[in-house]
Amino acid sequence: MSTTRPDFEAVFTGTIIPELIGEVKKTGISENAIEWVKKSFLHNATGGKYNRGMTVPDTYRILLGKDKLSEEDYKKSSILGWCTELLQAMFLVADDIMDSSLTRRGSTCWYLMPGVGSIAINDSFILESSIYILLKNHFKGTPYYIDLVELFHDVTWKTELGQLVDLLTAPEDSIDLNRFNYQKYYFIVRYKTAFYSFYLPVALAMHQAGIATPENLTRARDVLIPLGEYFQVQDDYLDCYGDPDHIGKIGTDILDNKCGWLVNKALELVTPEQRKLLDDNYGRKNSSMEKKVKELYLELNLETHYKAYEKKSIEEIRALIAKVDESQGLKRAVLEGFLNKIAGRSR
Repeated sequence: MSTTRPDFEAVFTGTIIPELIGEVKKTGISENAIEWVKKSFLHNATGGKYNRGMTVPDTYRILLGKDKLSEEDYKKSSILGWCTELLQAMFLVADDIMDSSLTRRGSTCWYLMPGVGSIAINDSFILESSIYILLKNHFKGTPYYIDLVELFHDVTWKTELGQLVDLLTAPEDSIDLNRFNYQKYYFIVRYKTAFYSFYLPVALAMHQAGIATPENLTRARDVLIPLGEYFQVQDDYLDCYGDPDHIGKIGTDILDNKCGWLVNKALELVTPEQRKLLDDNYGRKNSSMEKKVKELYLELNLETHYKAYEKKSIEEIRALIAKVDESQGLKRAVLEGFLNKIAGRSR
């Protein structure tokens, strides 16, 4: 039985928030600071789809071959899931500041909330640090405790390098589409998104289930990274073509000079005249220029190109999953479940 949002959120509100606020109170910090931290946790870690977080208990259950986890196993696995959500929250708080985003998950970005501003930078640090408090409180003494710590450090490092290449390739104040190419794009995608969004949750469950051998981790990664690439291309498509009411944010990739899949595809297809239009209008903080780029995308029929990419990607990922050897404990159902969650999504 798959985990549900209410059950997963109950672990956050019933266990994680009280525990983390208890750790804050141990310092003797002021009451207004305690309330601030609590408000930050609730605003930034909740309200999303929880795909990363809920994948951990779901994966753990499948790996154990059970219909339902015991209450204690579910709680521990969900805590690992919430650690991935806290990491995601840290990245999003910082990313929204760097991108000057306006909305996130259907709400105002944290740094734009009344009285927050640059304090959000410090709040992102607190969100990250809370992960290691939870790991210490619940997993110290297990054979895989240090593996969990190292996994979070490694994935965070990779994600930050992906963000760096993204920012260097597409700075908002220096627009040069000659910097863009698919080699850079796929590096950004793998490092900025795929490792923490796809590999991390499954690897956490594998450690908890006792099957995280180097060979099994490699098998999982070889499927999950292409899955992450497909997810990010899909996200780039939805940024332009998705309904903001469905996806929970207003797309800003064109305005933000993002090195995304759509603009790279456009650069492959444009005539010299269309290339000039793209150079003159992409990445400008101007809604009429953004509209011209979107009109060019329609002219280039990028939606059809995306649909062809999506169909091919799903077929290739299914073929990779079919090759997974289940004899060592890793189960194809884990990977199939992840693909089924995102294939053809509209939000």
